[in-house]
Amino acid sequence: MEIILSNHCKSLTGSLGQGFGYFIVNRKGRFYSVRSKHSVPPDGHWRFITTCAGLAQYGLHIADIRVSREELKQALYEAHCFIAMQNLRKDLYDARDILNLKTTFSL
Repeated sequence: MEIILSNHCKSLTGSLGQGFGYFIVNRKGRFYSVRSKHSVPPDGHWRFITTCAGLAQYGLHIADIRVSREELKQALYEAHCFIAMQNLRKDLYDARDILNLKTTFSL
């Protein structure tokens, strides 16, 4: 997942909190989520994606996110959200899409 920072934020790396199993890294001026080498809870990836989408809604640090269908499908599969996973149609999802998906399927 790519994380697009707001104009007010030059850098954002590290963990967003415990229990996700994911953190943010900077690669050549672009920011991405990375899976921890340690234990990751089954819904950790999905919760990390929705947390970043929620932060993008406020726009203070994160302006938007970009998640490929394959990554989103994997996150939903790991979280046992099979109905939502089967209803993915777009190739690329942004923060608004993620929040709509969360609401539509009561995730």
